[in-house]
Amino acid sequence: MKILPLTEACSLLTDGATVATLGFGMIGQPEYLMVGLENRFLETGHPRDLTLVHSAGQSDLKGGGIDRLAREGLLRRVIGGHFRLAPGIGKLVREEKMEAYNFPQGVVALLYREIAAKRPGLMTHAGLGTFVDPRVEGGKMNSRTTEDLIEVVSLLDREWLFYRSFPIDLGLLRMTAVDPWGNLTASREACKLEALPLAMAAHNSGGLVIAQVERLAEVPFTPHEVAVPGIYVDYVVLSPPEYHQQTSDYNFNPLFVGDTKAEAPPIPVLPLGDRKVIARRAAMELFEGAIVNLGVGMPEGVASVAFEEGVFHRITLTVESGAIGGVPAGELSFGASAQPVALIPHQDQFDFYSGGGLDLTFLGLAEFDAQGNVNVSRFGDVVAGCGGFIEISQNAREVVFCGTLTASGLKVAVQDGKLTIVQEGKVSKAKQRVRQITFSGQEALRRKLPVKYVTERCVFELHPSGISLVEIAPGVSLERDILAQMDFRPLISSELKEMRADVFQPEPMGLSLRQRCN
Repeated sequence: MKILPLTEACSLLTDGATVATLGFGMIGQPEYLMVGLENRFLETGHPRDLTLVHSAGQSDLKGGGIDRLAREGLLRRVIGGHFRLAPGIGKLVREEKMEAYNFPQGVVALLYREIAAKRPGLMTHAGLGTFVDPRVEGGKMNSRTTEDLIEVVSLLDREWLFYRSFPIDLGLLRMTAVDPWGNLTASREACKLEALPLAMAAHNSGGLVIAQVERLAEVPFTPHEVAVPGIYVDYVVLSPPEYHQQTSDYNFNPLFVGDTKAEAPPIPVLPLGDRKVIARRAAMELFEGAIVNLGVGMPEGVASVAFEEGVFHRITLTVESGAIGGVPAGELSFGASAQPVALIPHQDQFDFYSGGGLDLTFLGLAEFDAQGNVNVSRFGDVVAGCGGFIEISQNAREVVFCGTLTASGLKVAVQDGKLTIVQEGKVSKAKQRVRQITFSGQEALRRKLPVKYVTERCVFELHPSGISLVEIAPGVSLERDILAQMDFRPLISSELKEMRADVFQPEPMGLSLRQRCN
């Protein structure tokens, strides 16, 4: 292991290389190295024609992280789990200026292990029936992308998806410190992520591993402190503090590493509006002892409701980054948790998720259709990507999608135990057919997965015969406010009922957790 200045480290990346980067948003993301690569390209026009590999969305909506590499000619191909936080890369994808593949987030994190062990690829059920299935789109995000990297295989009387391995020329890590032996620790990082398999994959591919750290330790770490052994690390770059923030929102938050001396603040109570109505109705699906995953955005409100209702301590929230327990952070700190009980590696969390370890998940809803499919990965001009959505929604024992029925200008009033549509949204989320299948209704039915779609004005369920309307908010017109706002006509349950009136009241609703079904 050798300590290098930034410019010298970035000069090691050659044209046409495949580079894999660590990060979850800006958590664990080697921002200083990204700055160095961007500056080198602007000054010299090199490196060029890179293949960029990343598991989670490693940017901040402000041009940081991997979005610094969104320069025409710098990237030839991207294989990533999520793009929403990197609009510059999304623009290159839309404009057909590079090849782009969207793999499920956990697939990328787990694929590093296969690459490290020289196995041919990752075989998994993750993505069957969705847009990453080669019989649908094969994860290809534009017409310029033509090579097939995913195959359907049969084994043990089942279909699986096979994601091919490929060599990695450079692995870029961001860790807390390096000791005299070159060992790396992640002691001040908000997540462990997939640092170890990524480093092993690059090393065993004959490539280089460069780590960004914030300090040099004078004495060796204890074995339990070592996250990545020095035998896998070639070079280390010492980063200035401004390029080594713990998250986009914090230079360092001790709560994110479980510092028991720091007291976690209470979760803010949501104001009464469409978001709280959705969160309250969704929270009614919680049950005693449930292991839960919350998606970013609208589903985050479920944690607020559980806290306000005094049941938060009776469930366990998890985040796909590897956090277990505590209070998941929102917005640009998503991925971190305040006072988690454990932080496990990213790839291990997806082993748990993919194997059906999650009891219940609450996820966002950009579009849904008459077949029960959901799209959160491609809509309008946004190239979002699937992130962990596919593995989580496909394998949790129960799924609740959360979102308003319409978007773009929707205004509602919640008062006197009723909901009133003050101004209707211009865009319906209920499509005849979603633009891209991120969640497959057909696969869910095959697995007999309980699925609900919770909106501010009504609740739908997935049945073999289609989407069924099962609840309607008090004060809402079935024809005007629901059916007229959908591009398809749902089934209407013979037992259609009103949503609970206390969901629409300002005071706490007296939420009682149901008992576990199995």
